[in-house]
Amino acid sequence: MMGGTQARRAQLNREAILSATPVRLLTMLYDRLLLDLNRAEAAQHSENWPVASENLQHAQAIVSELSSSLNVAAWDGGEGLFAIYVYVQNALMSANVHRDVNGTVECIALLEPLRQTWHEAAQQVPAQPMAARVGGELGYA
Repeated sequence: MMGGTQARRAQLNREAILSATPVRLLTMLYDRLLLDLNRAEAAQHSENWPVASENLQHAQAIVSELSSSLNVAAWDGGEGLFAIYVYVQNALMSANVHRDVNGTVECIALLEPLRQTWHEAAQQVPAQPMAARVGGELGYA
């Protein structure tokens, strides 16, 4: 029964992602990124290094996706945001290798205000039907 529940949850998550607008996908990525970082921090505090590493690596993958899909030319802050992503990517690798909870906490402190800002910006962008989407509403392709 538990396997069926997990499979159903995974299916619902896939459907939510596939039907999400680009703006909603961005906020979902940020939500998951901060969830991973908070889980990593908790695991580091309890010295559960495999769980910390798994969450830090997943966070790195999300930051990589965010930075690779960022259109730095779309707005004046694009290059600055890209620089933050590069810094965070390096800090997460270091936090993982050196088992440094302070590095993880620093990344949370940098990214949480961005997460909140993207959520606020997303509320200002009207939802568009899939056929009308060209991408880039918030500087992301």
